[in-house]
Amino acid sequence: MELAGKAAVVTGGGTGVGRATAIALARRGCSVVVNYSRSKDGAEETAAAVSKLGVRGLAVQADVADDSACRSLMTTAVRELGGLQVLVNSAGVTRFIGHRDLEGVDDDAWDQILAVNLKGPFQCARAAQPAMDAAGEGEIVSVSSIAGIVGIGSSIPYCASKAALNNLTLTLARALAPKIRVNAIAPGFITGRWLKGGLGDAYDMVKTHLETRAPLKRVCDPEDVAEAVLALIAGPDLVTGQIVTIDGGMLLSDPTMG
Repeated sequence: MELAGKAAVVTGGGTGVGRATAIALARRGCSVVVNYSRSKDGAEETAAAVSKLGVRGLAVQADVADDSACRSLMTTAVRELGGLQVLVNSAGVTRFIGHRDLEGVDDDAWDQILAVNLKGPFQCARAAQPAMDAAGEGEIVSVSSIAGIVGIGSSIPYCASKAALNNLTLTLARALAPKIRVNAIAPGFITGRWLKGGLGDAYDMVKTHLETRAPLKRVCDPEDVAEAVLALIAGPDLVTGQIVTIDGGMLLSDPTMG
């Protein structure tokens, strides 16, 4: 897709991968609604950075776990930007619970993680479909994780949610074709506040360990993931239903990352 003059919604756009993706889209000439649930300051800063690149940037609050909020978000995007051709599902949550701590996983953890990481992308895609169909084209990219491929990560519910998101990507790619392409990115370790907060003092040690084991000797920065998202959106128009891993080759050297 040629992005100049198009309109996008980026969920979870105030921080991390969402912020990097919103700015990357703006650099290609795409106006962006920067969605947030709680990170208002970050979303407004991202929207301002988007606007400085000469396109429209707008911060809009919506909880993607709430279907009515998803529908309102897309309605606002169409009204304010004049249409909608791109959706990036970057909003996500987790709990850091050791996989052997089965009793540490309660209903609240399952409900929150699945609501945001799985129902959210579905609800946003469903809400975006009419505008994309009307435009005659659409691109949906979800930010998944290698946790959904090999079952490693912050918690069992998180891994399950990303595995389900990968499957959702396949089914939506079939259901929304031929006008809308649906793909996903599956990053490995991503630098930034999320893992710093979850890993605490172990962050630097884990990062160094993974960098040492990865064939490319690097882990992901948010900008790396944003580049992969943009590659799917602006790349070949025959790519759909794909889960693209971006992990520096970590899974090549050690599928368990143990």
